[in-house]
Amino acid sequence: MCMILGLTGGIATGKSTVTGMLRERGIPVIDADQIAREVVEPGKPAYEAIVRHFGRDILLEDGEINRKKLGEIVFSDEAERQKLNAIVHPEVRRVMREEAEAAEANGADIVFMDIPLLFESKLQYMVEKIVLVYAPADMQLARMMERDELEEEQAHKRLKAQFPIDQKKKDADFLIDNSTTREETERQVEKLLAELRAELKS
Repeated sequence: MCMILGLTGGIATGKSTVTGMLRERGIPVIDADQIAREVVEPGKPAYEAIVRHFGRDILLEDGEINRKKLGEIVFSDEAERQKLNAIVHPEVRRVMREEAEAAEANGADIVFMDIPLLFESKLQYMVEKIVLVYAPADMQLARMMERDELEEEQAHKRLKAQFPIDQKKKDADFLIDNSTTREETERQVEKLLAELRAELKS
């Protein structure tokens, strides 16, 4: 029996800190963003479909997709953005399921799927429980401005593109509050894993 959990957060809530802690403890974490990059590599089915739809103009000289160029197209045209998502998302979900099955076959009892836009993309059905890495919105804003050297207005825009963190908080099964110290976050990760293991035994 293997439990599949969704791990999500918001921009600059510190989700990568938590994934690092889970991996240090030998817990498999399947990274949706990483897989999304892999499925559009040359030769992959999603790559072929993207080139068929968007044309060869979006390719770099070496045949890789020019992300900047593709980004400009899809962020200025909602229909094109949806078309891209319709190509990429099913592939990402398929690979994530395969990786989860492989982890279970290797004896993992707990597997995390790291899905940044879990709620926004309505992917709750892919996981049994949802763990939210939380930091209050004002802290997200301050961290983003510092980390990405953004003006406040730019940071606000990015924050607005995601569901509000407090809305996600209501819909999550577990919360890891990453607004204080690293040690405190680590303590919460330990507590969460203990709870999950106890649940698996019961």
